[in-house]
Amino acid sequence: MADRLRQHAASGYRGPVSPWAVVAAVLTVLAAPAFFVFAEVLSGALLLALGLAAAWYADRGGCGGACAAPAGSAGSRPPALLRDLSLIAIGLGIVRTVPLAAELDDWAMVRFALALGGAVVVPYLVSRFVYRDRATGFPWRGGGGWGRLHWGWLAAVLVLGWAILPFYFIGSGVYENWPVVDTPELIARLFVGVGAVGIWDELFFICTVFAVLLRHFPAWAANLLQAVVFVSFLWELGYRSWGPLLTIPFALMQGYIFLRTRSLAYVVTVHLLFDAVVFLVLVYAHNPGMPPIFPTAP
Repeated sequence: MADRLRQHAASGYRGPVSPWAVVAAVLTVLAAPAFFVFAEVLSGALLLALGLAAAWYADRGGCGGACAAPAGSAGSRPPALLRDLSLIAIGLGIVRTVPLAAELDDWAMVRFALALGGAVVVPYLVSRFVYRDRATGFPWRGGGGWGRLHWGWLAAVLVLGWAILPFYFIGSGVYENWPVVDTPELIARLFVGVGAVGIWDELFFICTVFAVLLRHFPAWAANLLQAVVFVSFLWELGYRSWGPLLTIPFALMQGYIFLRTRSLAYVVTVHLLFDAVVFLVLVYAHNPGMPPIFPTAP
């Protein structure tokens, strides 16, 4: 899997893209806003069904010759689009089985862990043991060490988060989408929950959705498509109001960073630093007696 990602990081899928493949991928990822933004389960399921049907048609050659193997590929064929998009559909369907409102009680955290964990593990197992093609994977270390640019971006994430996130969460009032955390136990639960979801975001949206799409589309197109899924999930999680103005660039940047670094460890580190600021802002917003550590006051 890491070798495939290295190839995609350099050039993306080299073959021509079938119009029906585009239709299939767009319909499939549009199930995410149907599920998570508009809470339309039936519409989301219909979009997934139509997307998989279009993928089946593309795989059967319904692309007017555009599905032919790339020149110089010695007759090799691209991966089956239906199989790959089915992995995204499986993950989205599993996530949709639970409400995504932020809650900190025991059952809510168990429910989240089972559903989100299943959305990563089940597609991986299906790809590995049913399809036997390893479409998803988790390249932890990637292509090498971190240089000055890598460390500089980590510092920039902290500074940008400190400067922007309080205005967003407190100014828009969206911090109220998260439960009040005014005891040490609740603060600890929030810390665990925010961090765990942040790690899961990269395992699913980048290492599953993005990795699968990279097998069929240029990197820029795959990144746009994965961002639709990423941002839709974050919307239901609580990043509403003008939140997409933050989450869309963040999702696209994470995909770009993954292509450049080929390192799950690095994109997870970026995400966890960002989420550390999110955690502090949420605690700060729910506890107005705290010292003024951010540039706005609740």
